[in-house]
Amino acid sequence: MNQHTLEKLQYNELKEHVKTYCVSGLGKQLLDALKPNSNITVVKKRLNETTEARALLDSGAHIPFLGVTNIELSIQKLEKGLLLTPSELVSISDFLRGCRKIKQFMLDKEFYAPVLSSYANSMTEFPGIEEEINYSIKGSKVDSAASKELKRIRNSIEATEEKIKDRLQKFLKNSEYKKYIQEFFISQKNDRYTIPIIASYKNHVPGTIVEVSSKGSTVFIEPHSVAKLSGELSGLRAEEAVEEYQILAALSGLITENLHEIKINMDLISQYDMVFAKAKYSRHIDGVEPKLNDIGYVKLVNCRHPLLTGKVVPLNFEIGEQYRSLIITGPNAGGKTIVLKTIGLATLATMSGFHIQADKETEIAVFDNIFIDIGDNQSIENALSTFSSHMKNLSEIMRLANNNTLLIFDEIGSGTEPNEGAALAISILEEFYHMGCITVATTHYGEIKRYSEMHSDFMNAAMQFNHETLEPMYKLLIGKSGESNALWISRKMDIRERVLQRAQDYMENKEYHMERVHESKVRKTKVTAEEKEGKQVEFTKGDRVKLLDYDDFGLVYEERDQYANVVVFYNNEFLKVNVRRVALEIPAKELYPEGYDLSTLFVDYKTRKMQHDIERGSKKVLRAIQKEIRKNRE
Repeated sequence: MNQHTLEKLQYNELKEHVKTYCVSGLGKQLLDALKPNSNITVVKKRLNETTEARALLDSGAHIPFLGVTNIELSIQKLEKGLLLTPSELVSISDFLRGCRKIKQFMLDKEFYAPVLSSYANSMTEFPGIEEEINYSIKGSKVDSAASKELKRIRNSIEATEEKIKDRLQKFLKNSEYKKYIQEFFISQKNDRYTIPIIASYKNHVPGTIVEVSSKGSTVFIEPHSVAKLSGELSGLRAEEAVEEYQILAALSGLITENLHEIKINMDLISQYDMVFAKAKYSRHIDGVEPKLNDIGYVKLVNCRHPLLTGKVVPLNFEIGEQYRSLIITGPNAGGKTIVLKTIGLATLATMSGFHIQADKETEIAVFDNIFIDIGDNQSIENALSTFSSHMKNLSEIMRLANNNTLLIFDEIGSGTEPNEGAALAISILEEFYHMGCITVATTHYGEIKRYSEMHSDFMNAAMQFNHETLEPMYKLLIGKSGESNALWISRKMDIRERVLQRAQDYMENKEYHMERVHESKVRKTKVTAEEKEGKQVEFTKGDRVKLLDYDDFGLVYEERDQYANVVVFYNNEFLKVNVRRVALEIPAKELYPEGYDLSTLFVDYKTRKMQHDIERGSKKVLRAIQKEIRKNRE
């Protein structure tokens, strides 16, 4: 099945939801690998499995999955010739016990689930392996009872350890060594029994230093009095390790001899886990097993999108018998896309063996391929426009489709000039129709709607719209064309009636009114008295003007020159600007009193203060100026 279709229809999201009902990693792995199947026999088998499992759950039965875990990694170790650890062997034992219980459970449920029950006949029981592991391994460790030799060795280890502890207790009580001991207890370091001794007295105690504390204040010494016994203990532990290895090897070999049958058990447990996860999902949504066909006929009765929750308007839909192409029109946000996704995902779910949320009269066709062109396919990497990406997708679909293909198109032909888009969409729909495909498409183009009305094997449908509340009803009405909701909404919003009437005429006749606007409605540019007399506006120093290029204000510093430029002081800068790029706001004579020194407008406060100080003979300012002159000379 096309990966793009699975992603756009949220098929993997549906599988993730069903996976939450699995009890083992085996079932989850199988669900991850699950894909819709185009063989009607396989689909019938999948649906029947789900239906039987649902019947068992409805009868109150609980399949005993307790203890069944994913032992795949342990099996891989055995295939590589490696030994299993005690905990891994326990997992194998638990798994085999789980298989045995599931087999017994399923064989007893032949009346409710004859097909699922028959699978249990292929499952092998291994009571001997279970018994051997349970006898030899306890508490994730090799038990002493696993062999007589191991029991003898461990008894010897225990006796030797007791002798060592007795001698060390005597050492602790010996008055000769009391002053050297840091703490009065026996400490086991690196499988050797030691006494903590003050570091400065380490040479006063006969023995071997096994470890030094992190601060160096304490040394852990094994006294010579227990050295011989420690050697014996090390030898016994080596013997213990060899005996444990032989026991683990024997158990691992026992499992390896039966790997083929155990792997068959794993496959069957995976299948049972996945099937019962589907059944639990079916019970949660109150799902049904739809009828099946392979002739392209789809009938959805009160069907709901599998991933939508809350209050959902059920979908009633039919195609493939009286018509093979359905064109859906209606307002934006009216539910057209949800209709397309419900049709597509319900079909994919059925082909995967999932029950769907619908009435029992529902019938689903099994298709070789399902292709979808929906949403924004714009590709930044390939620099393709949305329209180009849609056309590329449609071209690929046209190459792969056959007469058992379901096509789902959202807003076909959109993204380009409406007349070309509509014509191209009609031609594409026609081509797919002649290829024998089943097609469901949405559109806003009236031309496609009209084509559908004229073609006997096409059908129109519309999304219901409440004209009073101006709200979509999310209900598909087959056999009806979408009405001009734009005019309805505009009328409700009090757009003038003559405007709406003209729009209606344009929709029907394509004859446009071309009258020019009346002269009285045209605004003229305002002309000043000076301009009417043909006089130029003269700018004087200090005039406040608007700089048209900056949309801001400045002050005229120099009046018009021979090239019709003025110098304007703006943001502490002097700009030369053509008189056409400035507009007089307020003349200087209206801004400042008569006799005002306009030059001060263009000098900052610091400079004006310095000039004033120089005029009054300030020695401080004069010294500063002389210092600056000397600095510049240097």
